[in-house]
Amino acid sequence: MVCSELAPFAKTGGLADAVASLSATLRQMGHDVRIVIPRYASVDLKSHPSEIALSSMGVWMGTKEEWCRVLKTEGYGGVPVYMIEFDSYFGRTGLYHGPAMDDYPDNPKRFGFLARAALQVALDTGFTPDVVHAHDWQAALTPGYLKTWFWNNPVLRNAGSVLTIHNVAYQGVYPRDCFAYLGLGENNFSPDKFEDYGKVNFLKGGIHYADMINTVSPTHADEMIRPFGGFGLAPVLSDRGSDFTGILNGVDYTLWSPEQDTLLPSRYSRDDLYGKRVCKRKLQQELGLAIDDRVALLGAVGRFVSQKGYQLVAESIERILETMHVQFVILGTGATELESFFRALPSRFPGRVGSHIGFSNPLAHLI
Repeated sequence: MVCSELAPFAKTGGLADAVASLSATLRQMGHDVRIVIPRYASVDLKSHPSEIALSSMGVWMGTKEEWCRVLKTEGYGGVPVYMIEFDSYFGRTGLYHGPAMDDYPDNPKRFGFLARAALQVALDTGFTPDVVHAHDWQAALTPGYLKTWFWNNPVLRNAGSVLTIHNVAYQGVYPRDCFAYLGLGENNFSPDKFEDYGKVNFLKGGIHYADMINTVSPTHADEMIRPFGGFGLAPVLSDRGSDFTGILNGVDYTLWSPEQDTLLPSRYSRDDLYGKRVCKRKLQQELGLAIDDRVALLGAVGRFVSQKGYQLVAESIERILETMHVQFVILGTGATELESFFRALPSRFPGRVGSHIGFSNPLAHLI
């Protein structure tokens, strides 16, 4: 597995949960699963003890060789997780952007390096994978490297590749001048591969090179190949025919079922809902809300971006609070103006609104 975020180490959205749960389930089924992620500055190594897997690993890119370190820790279900430690790219506060929510300008180099380094981890640790599974645009160059750089490598040449598209709206489209660093060769900068109206499109190239492509449900797969679907990639996905499919995302009930969730102050079931009241009171207490068993408590967890509809929440939540007996809690990060709006709500509606701008896994479970 190659991905840019993974619960509980680094997370901005559902991608981190999906990869963690899928990997743990595959391991439970008897597969030898290993995950490669960046070692961001935000990863708390005190909470996630690690060991040095590779003290120095050279990664050839198109214009230079980069040197990094690889740490090894353990993810959900005992899955080995390899973290690429390269502070020039990953030693920053944000995963994809700074506080102003502007993408880091070197993101194409950062995640091109991740894709290439992930394959180097397999080589240098002696792991021969049957399947290399890349997730979203940040890892989408991995199938391309597999087919162009390692087609005859004794460790990697027999590996098949899968690209899972969790969010097709984000494709990794960048100026052409990054392409030399990626080292994929000018022959790959063509309309059927990585070229997209004069720019580089990571996801488009990944779709070309992956043996299989899937997305988060059969219905969504059908939507993505309809006219005007797939945020411009409908023709590319449609051309892959049966190589493109949809598999419904699942939920890891060992982590998220209120009957088993170890992060809740009290567990409950549909047959005994008392614990739900305990959880509600705990949430009210943590976010400074009035303790009220009878109030309707509305909760939201996610990224504050227009694609997720949070601008619609911002437009309607004040009217709801002014006319209804409700409380409202929200957890997440995103667009600066939405962060500012939700951050200010508790002071305007004291005891009725709680907000946490950032990420907190325990609070996400409680909500």
